[in-house]
Amino acid sequence: MDNRQAHASRVFDLQGHRGARGLWPENTLNGFKHALGLGVSTLELDCAVTRDGVVVISHDPLLNPDHTRDATGRFLESAGPAIFSLSYPQLQHYDVGRLRPGSDYAARFPEQQPIDGERIPRLADLFALVAESGNRTVRFNIETKIYPPQPELTTTPEAFTASLLAQIHAAGLESRVTLQSFDWRTLKIAQRLAPGVCTVALTDQQGDDDTVQFGKPRASVWLGGLNANDFAGSVVSLVKASGAAVWSPNFLDIDARLVAEAHSQGLTVIPWTINAPAQMRRLLAISVDGMISDRPDLLRAVLDSMGIALPPRIDIGTETS
Repeated sequence: MDNRQAHASRVFDLQGHRGARGLWPENTLNGFKHALGLGVSTLELDCAVTRDGVVVISHDPLLNPDHTRDATGRFLESAGPAIFSLSYPQLQHYDVGRLRPGSDYAARFPEQQPIDGERIPRLADLFALVAESGNRTVRFNIETKIYPPQPELTTTPEAFTASLLAQIHAAGLESRVTLQSFDWRTLKIAQRLAPGVCTVALTDQQGDDDTVQFGKPRASVWLGGLNANDFAGSVVSLVKASGAAVWSPNFLDIDARLVAEAHSQGLTVIPWTINAPAQMRRLLAISVDGMISDRPDLLRAVLDSMGIALPPRIDIGTETS
């Protein structure tokens, strides 16, 4: 059985978004520790590459002023600098363990507990953390944060993907990693360089964030050379053509018909980012294969109420502010 078949045969995939962003600082080692202690089957995370080629865990290509403080302890006044413009040692001067009080971001996550002193970690640090815990089952869903409309923000798709795959290979985790992206160029590169690593096609069809762009005169820059208009309005057929084994759509974009169509084409469906129990139940009713959530605690409760098996809790020690 290859990695794609193995992934498709798994039980419900409970993914903690950026660790468990609704409860602890996103994409931080202590945040991931807490998520493991809570009990998730997959740690969802994002990666960037520094100027000196270090793969780090961060959602934003520019340092985010909503949760980043400088060496003096002050929140950044605006976004930036770009992670790609900094060396890894320079990046360690910034604290990402607390949300800016009064910000819209903080208002979205009122239950997030600060952990002062958290730094942007290396991907290798997370792999080592999980290995030291003795956990041999938790998976990693890793997004390449790369932006076709703004190529200056990151290294090239080829260099980005090769650096990420090198870290995965060094840790021996090819069978426990999925590589996801809105930028399907990186999926195609990964499929060529590491065919044993399962790839995930991210899509968003909501408003100005639309990465698919049906009916537009030009192909979306996000689709790695594919044109949505060549697929007769079928986002499922488009995703299938990407070569990905998993489709990860915005949860607002799917219904029972689309999930059934995806399953008929052999795709696993894992939508993002679901935080309300009512929406969790709706998606379970249409037979999604997993969900990505900022609140894996709420998702666990919904799954438990429906008699769905839960992933184990792994206590590896955490820090609090």
